[in-house]
Amino acid sequence: MLGVELGPAAIRVAGLVSGIASLGYEVNDRGDVRVERPRTYPREGEKLKYLNEVFATCSALATETENIVEAGEIPLTLGGDHSIAIGSLSGITNAFRKRDQPLGLIYLDAHADMNTEETTPSGNIHGMPLAALLGHGVRELTNVLGFSPKIDPKHLVHIGARDIDPGERALIHQLGIRFITMRDIDERGMSACIDEAIHIASAANAGYSVTFDVDALDPGDAPGSGTLVRGGLTYREAHLAMEMIADTNRLVSLELVEVNPVLDHMNTTAALGVELIQSALGKKIL
Repeated sequence: MLGVELGPAAIRVAGLVSGIASLGYEVNDRGDVRVERPRTYPREGEKLKYLNEVFATCSALATETENIVEAGEIPLTLGGDHSIAIGSLSGITNAFRKRDQPLGLIYLDAHADMNTEETTPSGNIHGMPLAALLGHGVRELTNVLGFSPKIDPKHLVHIGARDIDPGERALIHQLGIRFITMRDIDERGMSACIDEAIHIASAANAGYSVTFDVDALDPGDAPGSGTLVRGGLTYREAHLAMEMIADTNRLVSLELVEVNPVLDHMNTTAALGVELIQSALGKKIL
C-alpha cells in the first residue's frame, strides 16, 4: 500500500537512533537498501506481484544482514512491508548456519503470512514471507542466498494472529507450527504466552530473532498501518512481550515493519515502534 515505503524515515524521525543510544548502544545507521522501481505493473489476478523487485531487494538485504551478524553486531531492520523478512532473516540465518547454529524466530503479526502462490487471495508477497522462510512457495522467495528452509518449525512461534486465510490454516496444521492467537492471549494472558514463545524459540542454540508487524497491535494504539484488524495487542501487552524478550539476553536480531505514516496520526505508530524497539533492547521502567 502506498506510504509504507516511508515507514523507516518516520521511525527515524520519531527518535530511533537517539533512543537506542540512550540505552548505551553504539548505533550504526547503514541507511536504506536500494529498492528497484517496477518497470511494469501487475496484471489483474496476478499471483506474485512485483516478484522480481521483491527478489532483488530481499537478496540485497540478506547480504547486508549477514554481514552485520558476522561483524558481531545486532541487525535492526525497518520496513516497508513484511516481505522484507524473506531477505533480512535469510541473511541472519545464513550467518549462523555457517556456525552450525539453528536460529529461533518469534513472529508477531495479525496475519499468518503463510500464503503461497497457490493459496494467496491477493497476490501480495507481504502475505507470504513466513511460508517462504519455511521453504514453501516459489524458488525466488524460498531460495534467497541459495538454501531452504531458513527456519525449523519447531523453533518458530507466531503471536497475535486474528486474520488467517483457509489455505494458510492447512499449511500451519501440516507443519505443526505453534500459533499463539489473540484468543490464547485473552485466555492465558501475555506473560504466559510470551514465556511459552521464548521457551520454544530459545531451543535453537543461536538464540532467536523477532520480527514485529505493527498490525499485531490494536488499531487504537497503532493506527498507522495499511492492514488493520481490530482486537490486537494492547500497548502494555506489546511492551511486556518486548521487556520479557530483553530479559533473556537471547535476542540476536529485531525487525519492525508496516508503519505507514500516510495513514498515521501525528506519527503515533512510528513513536510507539521506537518505544517497543527500546523495550526489546533492554529499556526498563525502573
